[in-house]
Amino acid sequence: MYSQPSASPLDLTYIGHGTVLIEMDGVRLLTDPLLRDRVGPLRRQGSKTHLDKCRTADAVLISHMHWDHLDPPSLRLLDPATPLIVPQGAERILRRHGFRHVQEIGVGDSTALGAVGLTATWARHPRSRHPLGPSADCLGFVMRGRFEVYFAGDTGLFPGMGSLAERLDVALLPVSGWGPTLTSGHLSPRRAAEALTMLQPRLAIPIHWGTYCPLGMGWLRPQFLSQPPYAFAGHAAQLTPEVEVRILAPGDALHLEGTGFDAGT
Repeated sequence: MYSQPSASPLDLTYIGHGTVLIEMDGVRLLTDPLLRDRVGPLRRQGSKTHLDKCRTADAVLISHMHWDHLDPPSLRLLDPATPLIVPQGAERILRRHGFRHVQEIGVGDSTALGAVGLTATWARHPRSRHPLGPSADCLGFVMRGRFEVYFAGDTGLFPGMGSLAERLDVALLPVSGWGPTLTSGHLSPRRAAEALTMLQPRLAIPIHWGTYCPLGMGWLRPQFLSQPPYAFAGHAAQLTPEVEVRILAPGDALHLEGTGFDAGT
């Protein structure tokens, strides 16, 4: 199932929104797949989904049940045998949609995927799929191999961020949403930079931006599609100048080997 660890221990491809392909130590993990051009009122803006690359994933990590992070039609675009690692409370809805390779995990639980260890972390975010719908835990994930990577999912700031990892190499942090406003339980560019003061990673990559725009709101596109990561980088330079920030446009990739970073596509 897993490939042999190669000389390139970490490759990150920002697919868009909350979807990142993380390739580390021969293991390929795909977060919160949202791969359709149209999802409810949202329309994908320009970027490719890199569907062929996403189909190579060894496992899928689902952070929470909101419809823009747990999207059954997107999951059906992947190999049906791909394991889904989901928050406690989410397995039932996935099995109702026909998915059989589902593993629930709770806050603080750990599992292993090949040479990569995985720990579920708490996330400060609304639990319900919709106001009167089912609810489940909201998670982030810390992946540990030769590198240590934190995928925050969707979250607001919380005090325990500082104790999530001892030697965090990369933090994948949301900096926006899918519209011009953010409700509580999300990181704005400023709050994401404040998170860096607790997380202290070597490298931060802003995600959850630049991909989907609500129908009829294209005139607001620059404000919430392209500006958030640069605002985040500006705040980070003031608050944590020791943390490197790399902005990957949807579809771009980053290669990390040893102590250096090389951009790629």
